[in-house]
Amino acid sequence: MNPSLLIPLIIFAGIILLPAVFVIAQYNALVTLKNYIRESWSNVDTELKRRYDLIPNLVAVVKGYAAHERAVLERVTELRNRCAANNGSPSEQAVDEKQLVDSLKQLLVVVENYPQLKADQNFLKLQTELVNTEDRIQAARRFYNGNVRDYRNKCETFPSNLVANLFGFKSEGDFFSVPPAVQEVPNVDFANT
Repeated sequence: MNPSLLIPLIIFAGIILLPAVFVIAQYNALVTLKNYIRESWSNVDTELKRRYDLIPNLVAVVKGYAAHERAVLERVTELRNRCAANNGSPSEQAVDEKQLVDSLKQLLVVVENYPQLKADQNFLKLQTELVNTEDRIQAARRFYNGNVRDYRNKCETFPSNLVANLFGFKSEGDFFSVPPAVQEVPNVDFANT
């Protein structure tokens, strides 16, 4: 090959190859982030289902002590069922989840009126498990929201937004924001019971 043609060929290859490599890298990064969002949402969903499985047991234990608090117990059960059936977007699910969290908090306020219930080993185990589950939900939520943030940033910042627009990636993705129902394990003093 003629050496005088080699330099223009290298320059031409650089002009073609560098943008192609950039586009491929950006496209793959966008696909990866989109998959991270799906995966991290499934982690949130798994932890929410764990909470839904605990609630009927918690309600059953409380019902044994506080049968006349029927409205609170029914509300918790109703919201638990609604949340378990909701397969909408994270923002749609967050609306139901916030109501469930509020009703769980109300249930735990009711428990304060029953010292025997607060000392019941089954209730304490369930409440501890609920606290652990809430911690896991919050960790999964933070991971999910971080992935949504990274994806949105990639779709909206230059120059990766050019590739995102070219291939139809949208900077959507709902953040999932729900406060925990229980934040700490209650301290129980068995000496006073």
